[in-house]
Amino acid sequence: MKVISRNTNGTRTLKERVQASAENAEKNQENPRTSAFIRVQSFLRFGILTASDRSARGERPDLSGPALAEFVSSQGGTVVRAAILPDDRDALREAMAEWCDSRAMDVLLVTGGTGFAPRDVTPEATRLVIEREAPGLAEAMRAESLKVTPHAMLSRGVCGIRGKTMIINLPGSPKAALENLQVVFSVLGHAVELLQESPEAEKHH
Repeated sequence: MKVISRNTNGTRTLKERVQASAENAEKNQENPRTSAFIRVQSFLRFGILTASDRSARGERPDLSGPALAEFVSSQGGTVVRAAILPDDRDALREAMAEWCDSRAMDVLLVTGGTGFAPRDVTPEATRLVIEREAPGLAEAMRAESLKVTPHAMLSRGVCGIRGKTMIINLPGSPKAALENLQVVFSVLGHAVELLQESPEAEKHH
């Protein structure tokens, strides 16, 4: 798992990170399909925030955060920050706002707290932070999840944008969190390019 501290993420621009990821992908020609996928995604920087009362108290290990970090790293992305917080709306709101405003990450994944339980407040905290919603991402994840279980209708996860950072709510279970991330992962690179007004984004239109 590739996890680096927030203060050592570097100062390279998006264009420089895209170019570096393309050069790295060209070195791996054994599987062109995999290489192309990594070339699109490997410049991305991720934050992973786990919302769980029990994990925050040390009563239960956080399995979702590490599972997401392992997947991100396997695709060439970089996890620049990870943390566990209780299911507290204000604590989650403050952390999300701080992380996004630091400009240290392109995508913030928030796992847990998206259901119907009284302490599930991640969507409410997210709506206090985002400036624009990205409903298509949440709709796509729910649509795919419904093919697996009708309980997907109980997900209240929200996706949106704050500044130049995307925030994506994911379920709390490791399996569901990973499956949902995989649904939208292929479009994240283009979304970040659009947010940061990169010339690379025009190539997709």
